[in-house]
Amino acid sequence: MSRIGKLPINIPAGVTVNVSDDNVVTVKGKEGELKQAVHPSIKINLSEGQMTFEMDETNDTVDAKQRHAFHGLYRSLINNMVIGVSEGYTKQMELVGVGYRVSNQGNLVEFALGYTHPIVIQLPAEIKVETKSERNQNPQIILKSCDKQLLGQVCAKIRTFRKPEPYKGKGILFIGEQIRRKSGKSAGAK
Repeated sequence: MSRIGKLPINIPAGVTVNVSDDNVVTVKGKEGELKQAVHPSIKINLSEGQMTFEMDETNDTVDAKQRHAFHGLYRSLINNMVIGVSEGYTKQMELVGVGYRVSNQGNLVEFALGYTHPIVIQLPAEIKVETKSERNQNPQIILKSCDKQLLGQVCAKIRTFRKPEPYKGKGILFIGEQIRRKSGKSAGAK
């Protein structure tokens, strides 16, 4: 049995969880509302502010190994949903490089990353964006959402515009991230 799947989820005050007949879990809280369809081989039990997950051994649609994988997967996904609607998730990224800039108007974000043209991206409505450009500091972009999965996908998309490179350390990276630096050709030749 999955060790993660065995752990119960504590439902905080202000969060409501509903499980429909077709195994769709709806979680509502102050930050928003999220839905997740759960495979029929997983049973969800709600009781007194806790949520537990059990594997349905009688369901023959998947083998035992897949059922064990689903057990931990759906517990993690729904736990992320509960945390998201109660507290929310925040990702902070910085642009390291000469002349790199970022600005936003609502959810329309414009990047200047050393290309001949600016890169403009329209973010989903579920994501709140804020940009900071202070003197003598790298420009920052702060993304907030209740959906951890969507937030991660958007951050990965933004990062593809200019991946951090190991020689000069330029690119878009998360705040606090350490880039493993390499020495250039001149350092090795003697």
